[in-house]
Amino acid sequence: MTKPIHTMIRVLDEQKSIDFYNRAFGMRIADRFAFDGFTLVYLAGEESPFELELTINHDRTEPYALGDAYGHIAYVVDDLDAEHQRFQTEGLSPLPIKAFHREGTLMARFFFVQDPDGYKIEVLQRHGRYR
Repeated sequence: MTKPIHTMIRVLDEQKSIDFYNRAFGMRIADRFAFDGFTLVYLAGEESPFELELTINHDRTEPYALGDAYGHIAYVVDDLDAEHQRFQTEGLSPLPIKAFHREGTLMARFFFVQDPDGYKIEVLQRHGRYR
């Protein structure tokens, strides 16, 4: 059996990224490992064992080019409207809430936000297949 355990993103400013993921999603440092040329920071939330691994390359001074292959990370929440308001209050600049319908039925309600490095993050209302 296989089990996904983390996804990794490269970030420029460790503290800005930790602050963003803490304020936005309640993720806290689960582990931090400093090496000669880079640092790995594992962030975890309370509701899921899945972790976000931040890789900070010490000699990096320019933002990463995200390219056109990266899509997004997704989080699910119980109250999308309240979370959207909280993101606005936190100054996290969420995009407007959107609804996605398929065959006349609501498939998803969501909004997007970007982290300090420009990674797109989808925040979905807990509903249907998004549990």
